[in-house]
Amino acid sequence: MAPNPPTTEPTPPPILTLKPGTAWSDAWQRCLTIAPEAFQADRVLNLWASSWQRHGRPLPATSPVDGSPIAGPPRLDAPTAQQAVRASLDQHRAWRHIPLAERSARVSATLDALTEHRELLALLLVWEIGKPWRLAQADVDRAIDGVRWYVDNIDRLLADRTPLPGPVSNIASWNYPMSVLVHAMLVQALAGNAVIAKTPTDGGVACLTLACALAAREGIPLTLLSGSGSELSAPLVRSPEIGCVSFVGGRDTGARIATEVADLGKRHILEQEGLNTWGIWNFTDWPSLTAVIPKLFDYGKQRCTAYPRFVVQRSAFDDFLSAYLPAVRSLRTGHPLAVADPTAPLPTLDFGPLINAAKAKELADQVAEAIDRGAIPLHRGSTADTHFLPGQDTSAYLHPVTLLNPPPSSPLHHAEPFGPVDTIVLVDTEAELLAAMNASNGALVATLSTDDPATYERLAPQIRAFKTGHGTPRSRGDRDELFGGFGASWRGAFVGGELLVRAVTDGPAGERLPGNFPDYHLMP
Repeated sequence: MAPNPPTTEPTPPPILTLKPGTAWSDAWQRCLTIAPEAFQADRVLNLWASSWQRHGRPLPATSPVDGSPIAGPPRLDAPTAQQAVRASLDQHRAWRHIPLAERSARVSATLDALTEHRELLALLLVWEIGKPWRLAQADVDRAIDGVRWYVDNIDRLLADRTPLPGPVSNIASWNYPMSVLVHAMLVQALAGNAVIAKTPTDGGVACLTLACALAAREGIPLTLLSGSGSELSAPLVRSPEIGCVSFVGGRDTGARIATEVADLGKRHILEQEGLNTWGIWNFTDWPSLTAVIPKLFDYGKQRCTAYPRFVVQRSAFDDFLSAYLPAVRSLRTGHPLAVADPTAPLPTLDFGPLINAAKAKELADQVAEAIDRGAIPLHRGSTADTHFLPGQDTSAYLHPVTLLNPPPSSPLHHAEPFGPVDTIVLVDTEAELLAAMNASNGALVATLSTDDPATYERLAPQIRAFKTGHGTPRSRGDRDELFGGFGASWRGAFVGGELLVRAVTDGPAGERLPGNFPDYHLMP
C-alpha cells in the first residue's frame, strides 16, 4: 500500500511590526527639533500677530490609524480669535504693499523648506488623518508643485489686479491639509493678502502647524487658529476685517456660511459636497473600467471628487458586475506603517482607516439600515487581506461595501457617504440616466462611459457637474485647471488656475467673477 503523501500546513501570515522611525513619537520629536517655536512638549501652539501663542485649551485626540494618542487642537475662544483677526488685518495692510518680486521670493523659499521636510509632513498626515504613505506624499507634492506653478505665472495672473481690502479666512475640511489648504494659503499670500486658517477639528493640526512654521520663518503673513466652528464662526466669517471667506466642507455648514456672507456682501469661495456619479450607457470597453475602479477608492473615497454612485444601464448590468467585482475584491487596506520586515518599504495600500471610529460606525450603521430597507449587498470586503499589527485598534477601519438600489429613505441614496461605500442604481432610459446622475442637485465631477462620442456630446451637457469625463475620472485638478461646482455643490467664486488668483484679488470696476452667486451664475 502506497504511503500517504505528506501534508503541508499553510504558511501563516507574517507578523507585522511598525516600521522603525515612523512612530508618532518619532514624528513629534522631529517637529520639536525642526520648529521649536511652534511645538512644545505637550502641545502645538496657535499662530497670530507674527508669533506662536500658547493661548487655547488643547483637546485630546487619537490617531485613526490605531487609536493611539496624538496632538489635539488648542482651541481658542471667540474673543481671542477676534484679536487674531485684527492682528491679521494689520499684517495685511503691510503685506499688500510688499513688491511682488519679494513676495514671490518668500513663497519660493517656503516651498524649498516644505520640500526639505516633505517626508515628515507626509508622516504627520499618515498619523493624523490615516493617509497611506503614497497618498500622503502625493498630498505634500501637489501642494508644492501647484504653488510653484503660480510663482512662475504670477506676473501674468496679477496683471491689473490688486489685493483684497482684508485678509482671506480659510475654513477647510481635514482630508487634504496640504494640497488644498496650504496650497490655497500660499497662493492667497502670493497675491498680496494676509491669510487666516482654522485647523480642521478632525485632524491635521501638527502637519499644518509645521507647514505654517516654515512659512512664517520666511515672513509670510499667516494666522493659524484652532477652535470649534460655533465659537470661531463670528470672528472668521462675519468680522468686518475679513476680505474673503474660503470654505471647503459639507452643505449644511456651507449653507449657513453662504447666508452670512451674502448678507454682508463679502467675497466668498464655498466648496460643498455633491453626489458625484459615474454613468454607464451603451458601453462595452469593460477592461478600461476594471482598471480604473481601484483608483476610485484612493483614500477610502474620503475626498470631494470621489465617485460613490454608479448609474448603470440595466441591460449591461451583468457585464458591469463582471468588470467591477474583481476590481473591488482586489483592494487592500490596513495599517499604513506596518511592515513584515523592518527593512521593507512601507506597504502599498488603496486606503487605510476612515478619519475616526465614529465615522466608520456611522457608515456601517447606514449600510445595515439600507440593507434592512431593501438594498441588495453585492460586495462586502473581508478581513482576509487586511494588513494590521497584532492586537491593534481597528475601530476606524471599514472594508469596501457595494449596494444595489439603496432605498430613497437612506442617506446613501442621495448624499455623499465620504467612505468606501458604492451604490448602484439601474436605469432603462436616457431620461432615467440623467435623473439618477443629477440626484443631489449639483456635483463637482461626473463621468459618462459610452462607446458613442455623439451620445456623450449630447448627454454630458445635461449632467449637473462642473467637470464631466468621457470614460475617465475627473479630479479637482492642479496648476491651470479650473474647479467649481453646479447647483448646491458650490457657492461663490470658482477657483483653479487664474480663477484662484481672481477670486482673492480685485480687478476692474464692475467685474463679475465666474461662479455661483446669489444674483448670478457665470461659467468661465
